[in-house]
Amino acid sequence: MSSASLRTSEPSGIGDGLVRQDVAAASAEFAVYRLAGAAASAPELVWAHGWGHSHASLTPLAAALRRRADSWLLDLPGFGASPLPPGPWGTENYADAMAAWLATLPPRRRVWVGHSFGCRVGLQLAARHPQAVDALLLIAAAGLPPHRSLATRLKRLPRRLAFRAMRAMTPEGPARDRLRERWGSADYRAAGAMRAVLVKAVNEDLSEAACRIRLPVTLVNGADDHESPPEIAERLHALIAGSRLNVLRGFDHWTILTDGRHQVNHLLVELLESLQ
Repeated sequence: MSSASLRTSEPSGIGDGLVRQDVAAASAEFAVYRLAGAAASAPELVWAHGWGHSHASLTPLAAALRRRADSWLLDLPGFGASPLPPGPWGTENYADAMAAWLATLPPRRRVWVGHSFGCRVGLQLAARHPQAVDALLLIAAAGLPPHRSLATRLKRLPRRLAFRAMRAMTPEGPARDRLRERWGSADYRAAGAMRAVLVKAVNEDLSEAACRIRLPVTLVNGADDHESPPEIAERLHALIAGSRLNVLRGFDHWTILTDGRHQVNHLLVELLESLQ
């Protein structure tokens, strides 16, 4: 399929008000879930989950805003009910597929709401396809290499050197794969067929993409987030013209979606009202 082609299945209800559609766009297939209930003139929210998760991690937030905005919740290719992408995709490929799908929808104000990996895709989407959405709300944003303190770098150095030495002595093949699994992160060990996608994502630097964004952007980060620390959001804030940064005390990478959902949704409502 070309990047502009699209096939949508007949929608099917799956409970909790969600209606699933299976979409094909930009040579990939993925599931999208519709949650409606707002007025026809209300905006739409497009929710993109973090690595290793699915639409389910964001459904409670979307449900709380059901009377204020309709929602599309994604299972990005390779996650949830969606098949693997057709190759070792980078986040730019994910963004292109999302833009191809969004271009088929009726015109409406839309806000991309991403968490972690979903923020990477959102940054690429806004930079590459600025017409696709009207604003971004990025929760626990990723996309820039983390700045580690000297103490942290020194603490990690022996492990890095040991891995490099063992890798140099291990030929490419099953033995080296086992070595990577043993020394890799939990996400790397669990990634399976998505490992090449993960490696691309964690090694990317979206500074240039962030500088090209001219949409309203709200960044929301937990002060206790060690997966996507606040310093990444602070640097993105400096790169994205006119963006707003909110660091919420007492929340980490995951509790910001649960215990912090009321504060996140309050900021999202503020963003929606600013677009009127």
